Amino acid sequence: MKSNTWQADGLLLVTAIIWGLAFVAQRAGMEHIGPFVFNTARFALGCLSLLPLVWLRRPDRHQPLLPLLGGSLAAGILLFGGSSLQQIGLIYTTAGNAGFITGLYIVLVPIIALFWRQKTAPYTWFGATLAVIGLFILSMTDDLTLAFGDLLELIGALFWAGHVLLIGWLCRRIDAIRLALGQFLVCTLLSLGSALIWERFEIQAITTVWIPIAYAGVLSVGVAYTLQVVAQRHAPAAHAAIILSLESVFAALGGWLLLDESLGPRGLLGCAIMLVGMLISQLPAMHRKPPPEAV
Repeated sequence: MKSNTWQADGLLLVTAIIWGLAFVAQRAGMEHIGPFVFNTARFALGCLSLLPLVWLRRPDRHQPLLPLLGGSLAAGILLFGGSSLQQIGLIYTTAGNAGFITGLYIVLVPIIALFWRQKTAPYTWFGATLAVIGLFILSMTDDLTLAFGDLLELIGALFWAGHVLLIGWLCRRIDAIRLALGQFLVCTLLSLGSALIWERFEIQAITTVWIPIAYAGVLSVGVAYTLQVVAQRHAPAAHAAIILSLESVFAALGGWLLLDESLGPRGLLGCAIMLVGMLISQLPAMHRKPPPEAV
């Protein structure tokens, strides 16, 4: 069990690095195509990257199909909501800001879990308070309004929190790889429908940003989301959130190194307070035992 826990932690850390740097790719992609077209392409690539794995694994045919369909639909809707708001928000904010504000979902995870009658420790409320203070310093404009792009990322964080909780519940009941493929397919179709309504498909524009799309599709979607699903079989949702919160650090680092983004003293202070709040809110999870393996 301890070995499984360490392996899960390693997979989650790799996931955080991939996702953090994906903010750079996602923002770069917005220079030539719309957010729904970008998400259609990336999640379609994610589906394609998983098909060989699904074929090779030859999953148990005795596993009921209805729970897989229902779980894929629910997870795919949350994934679509979070990824759409994140992608649109990146038009109006930096990769660093988007990474840190999206990372607030780790504070929201135990709070939302209250609806399932799970206890929330005082650490969580203290950490949440710090995170809100950090968000205020990072994102509030001079007229005390939340910047539009940052607001979209904040709403998206609610979807990511729900997604983490749902995946933590589903992945112990449904084949992890088929669940990953199912949610990607649902998200692809929803993104495609939105793109057909509000945006235009231009092949030349898509080929111009094929590198960001390939990174976001194959690595961020096909690899990282699958690693999340597999790793969460051996770690509680709150524990996973601790490690995944580091994606905000890698997003800011990637934005600085690759996009010449600068947070400034105020932004750095806000990000630092938010990160401390995120970690403090998850302290009780450090003392929890991992759940038993699924059979």
